[in-house]
Amino acid sequence: MRKTFSLAILFLLSLTLFAQKAKDIPAFGKVEKTDLEMKECDFDKKAEALVLFDVAELSCTFVGEEAYIELDRHIRIKILRDKGLDQANIHIRYLTTQRQNIRNLTAQTFNLDAAGNIVVSKLEKKLVYEKKINKHWSEEVFTFPEVKPGSVIEYKYSMTGAGLEEWYFQRSIPVRLSRYTIDFPTEFDIYCQPVSSLRVETSKETRNQSYINKYTMRNIPALRDEPYISCENDYLQRLEPRLIAINTPLRRINLVPSWPQVIKNLMEDEDFGVQLKKEIPRTADLDEQLKKIAHPFEKMTTIYNYVRKNMEWDGISSIWAMNGVKAAWKDKKGTDGEINLILVNLLKDAGLIAHPILLSSRENGRIMSNIPGISQFDKVMAQVKINNKTYILDGTEKYTPSTLIPEKVMFSEGLVIEKLDTYQWGWTELWDDKQLHKNVTVLSASISADGKMSGEASIYSYDYARLSRVSAIKKDKEKYIEEYFTSKNQGLTIDSILIENEDQDSVPLLHKIIFNQPVTASGEYQYFSLNMFSGLEQNPFVADTRFSDVFFGTNQQYSIIGTFIIPEGYSFETLPKNLRMIMPDTSISITRQMAARENTLSVRINLDFKRPFYSVGEYAEFREFYKQLFALLSEQIVFRKKA
Repeated sequence: MRKTFSLAILFLLSLTLFAQKAKDIPAFGKVEKTDLEMKECDFDKKAEALVLFDVAELSCTFVGEEAYIELDRHIRIKILRDKGLDQANIHIRYLTTQRQNIRNLTAQTFNLDAAGNIVVSKLEKKLVYEKKINKHWSEEVFTFPEVKPGSVIEYKYSMTGAGLEEWYFQRSIPVRLSRYTIDFPTEFDIYCQPVSSLRVETSKETRNQSYINKYTMRNIPALRDEPYISCENDYLQRLEPRLIAINTPLRRINLVPSWPQVIKNLMEDEDFGVQLKKEIPRTADLDEQLKKIAHPFEKMTTIYNYVRKNMEWDGISSIWAMNGVKAAWKDKKGTDGEINLILVNLLKDAGLIAHPILLSSRENGRIMSNIPGISQFDKVMAQVKINNKTYILDGTEKYTPSTLIPEKVMFSEGLVIEKLDTYQWGWTELWDDKQLHKNVTVLSASISADGKMSGEASIYSYDYARLSRVSAIKKDKEKYIEEYFTSKNQGLTIDSILIENEDQDSVPLLHKIIFNQPVTASGEYQYFSLNMFSGLEQNPFVADTRFSDVFFGTNQQYSIIGTFIIPEGYSFETLPKNLRMIMPDTSISITRQMAARENTLSVRINLDFKRPFYSVGEYAEFREFYKQLFALLSEQIVFRKKA
């Protein structure tokens, strides 16, 4: 959740919108039969559904000296396949704390009957319900009736008290037409920045002391889920409008805040800065533990572990302590903002140098440090400095050790508030090239004369590799084994698996696996792969093109160390060559070494990634290297019976 300082907070809000419908947008209820007969999207053949149009107009009018704002929106969607049916489930979110309100909501479904007639199914008002998310946000929720592949669904509504927010032209399904219109008095100076690699049609006119700006995009392909994308919203074609000033007869009022102004407002806010000055009631058990500790690092870790163990996160991501840190501490439950502001308070009370650090998680998107504003942040964590070393702590992270930057904010930047009373602040980079996603796989296997491989695997997972696996194990162990091992290794049977160090975050997670698997035979030849249990069994980068950057988030290391014994009386054919392959920019390298002695093969493969990020402009070269990399990892070891 974000605490949005929208334009609406400036005004008393109501009134209807005086909208003029564009000629290329059909009136509500006027559906074309060709749209109902449509079988596929002509510019995106894979589409499961298609937005026929999504149009909105944000209008501001004056009544006397008061300004009233309203958003009027009309959306029509074509359902093409069963997988597109979820487009019929609608959630319209609004801010209750800024007196936003949804009204005039109307929705209906269009189908063709057996005779080719258009049948309309209207949404009953009793099937629309309000869902309260928290004390700031609510949703209007409904599902369209009688929806099936071939249906066209449409709805419209008005939102009073709407603010200037980002407009997304692009979605996860293709969009035939998307338009955003701003109809505001000339007194308001609004800057609109299209963030788009595709063409945006723009029209501007002035009428009756108002300017009307229209921004339109057509035939926008879907942005589908791509492997290793950081935040989908960062890559969607969009419009970013901002109110920068109001011109009055006497003067121009600048509304673009500076970072110092933003920080000052934040520190005076009841839900943030005031909470940092609250005294958290002492607890005897924590005080008793701290009495025995002199070293600052041990103090920090003890407090961090205490908060992780005793506080329950309620699932709400926010920088705000909406119910107050004292209430959250008493209930032992709260938002991540409440938990981490408590953590900062406890660390400071223990005499440690601790500050709140504002962050944006991967899911929330990149911070634009050149555009001051609190709404960019969705996380607050604790920054602690001990002997020139900096630690970032998140009290909701059950499996992340104090020495590891939380993965959701690794390779990002944060805003640190260093002095609460004087509002001193600064930016810091969250990055450590020594904190890795690291897996080491040690294999020992033998192959019988009937072509069955039996062996043991020891898999050591460090840092972020450990985190992702422990989280999956705790959630569903059986599903984890299927996802990480059996589904990726064809024919593999796991006879037993022992997992160690699940609850010891200072050591690597260890899997000990007893397995068997048939080797592949073709005539007199038999062969097998060395790439087992590594986590690199499938190439995720096979698409020819890509919309988003490749974001690993961390550096990576993989090692495969193996000993393989073939039956007596068999010999290895020509082995794959020992080699070292390096990407042109040297950021990825793989080394393979192997040697055979009689019927025993020894192998070592090391793969290093020294960059966490590759831009979309580098994708062609990156994809080609990955293709060669996986061809190398997929090379087979061939053996046969001696003549």
